[in-house]
Amino acid sequence: MSEVYQSENGSFYTFLSEGCKLCRTGAKMVLFVTGICPRDCFYCPVSFERRAEVVYANERPVNSDEDIIKEARQMDALGTGITGGEPLIRLEKVIHYIRLLKSEFGKGYHIHLYTSLAPDRETIARLAKAGLDEFRFHPPMELWHDLKGSPYAESVKHAKDYRLQVGIEVPSIEGVEKVAEFASAADCFLNLNELEFSDSNAENLKARGFELENDTSNAVAGSRELARRIVPVVGKMHFCSSTYKDAVQLRERLIRIAWNTARDFDDISEDGTIMYGQVICNEKNSAQRVIKCFLEQGVPEEMMETTVSGIETAWWILADIAELIRQNADEMFIVERYPFEKGQIVEKIPV
Repeated sequence: MSEVYQSENGSFYTFLSEGCKLCRTGAKMVLFVTGICPRDCFYCPVSFERRAEVVYANERPVNSDEDIIKEARQMDALGTGITGGEPLIRLEKVIHYIRLLKSEFGKGYHIHLYTSLAPDRETIARLAKAGLDEFRFHPPMELWHDLKGSPYAESVKHAKDYRLQVGIEVPSIEGVEKVAEFASAADCFLNLNELEFSDSNAENLKARGFELENDTSNAVAGSRELARRIVPVVGKMHFCSSTYKDAVQLRERLIRIAWNTARDFDDISEDGTIMYGQVICNEKNSAQRVIKCFLEQGVPEEMMETTVSGIETAWWILADIAELIRQNADEMFIVERYPFEKGQIVEKIPV
């Protein structure tokens, strides 16, 4: 049996594809090319809001190619994972985006594709020519018992013929043993995702008897244990826990974005959020008096920024001089938020 390596937060693996290696460091942008999908998988976690003709680069709505490039640059991405919905129902768009990213960032920029379809040789050839590096197939459950006799066997062969790295990626639920046997026979890697409850799949999971692992997790009870039983069946596998995705992959991506976007006075937390001081001034004259006080106290201009609502600065600077400016400030806060443009606020502490 292959040696099993433990990762943070319950993940483990015997093999990591290039795409997974980059995800672990937060270096992969997620390009969601459409929320439309011909499948109706009961466990699909895609939100109801995204099950439409929409495109997102991470959490950024995409209205132009420039939005994708901006997001990739903002996080200093080394690659992109293309997903959906079902991305291959928008094949021309996928090919365009692969070419766009390769042209902008070079041949070494890694791109993997996640699909529930079994594309033919011509389609795979076009994707490979455009620059795709890695295929991850997601066959529907009704075919798991006989993947060797399904169209996916041919698709896997075609992808290998074009020297693409090939894997199967499915949730870790009963029946996956047969998927593991197929992956081993086809010399593919197998990515197992811990099944988890979401707003869009909760009713379906409950109706089928699935239960939560515990009161503090969205993970389905038994999903991780099943993945452990799969290890002897397949040579190359990776189990990705639900907490790993949130606690590690997201954190690493946020940290990359924060270091690329933080202002001189933003404090980057270990979770990738940014912290700063905020002074709310409803009158222009009040804001000017606050800025004057800052300068008199020796605060460099680069350590403050004027905004529509007032002034922002380092949180420790605000804490030091709060009493000197309180009479000119309507409100003062230490703010923690995600490092995106107009990022969600995590906490606001009054000063």
